[in-house]
Amino acid sequence: MKLTSSAFEDGQAIPSQYTGVGDDVSPPLQWSDVPENTKSFALICDDPDAPSRANPRPEGPWVHWVIYNLAADRRSLPEGVDSAAELAGLVPAR
Repeated sequence: MKLTSSAFEDGQAIPSQYTGVGDDVSPPLQWSDVPENTKSFALICDDPDAPSRANPRPEGPWVHWVIYNLAADRRSLPEGVDSAAELAGLVPAR
């Protein structure tokens, strides 16, 4: 399976608008090459080497967000998904 974003290339820094120091919105995401018989998707955005304010050395992992129960026929999420949004096939984390 392949996960991409039109907002940045693989290996590039994530643009600041998608960070806590910017607009803090989720980037647009697309996925392809989905395995046969997929029932649903879960997306986890984590930072494996995140520093903390108390300790600037990387402490990771830091989980930024989790989205689960995305419909198996879904292949993208738009920029700025609202954490309280009820998209078709999407159940927000509680």
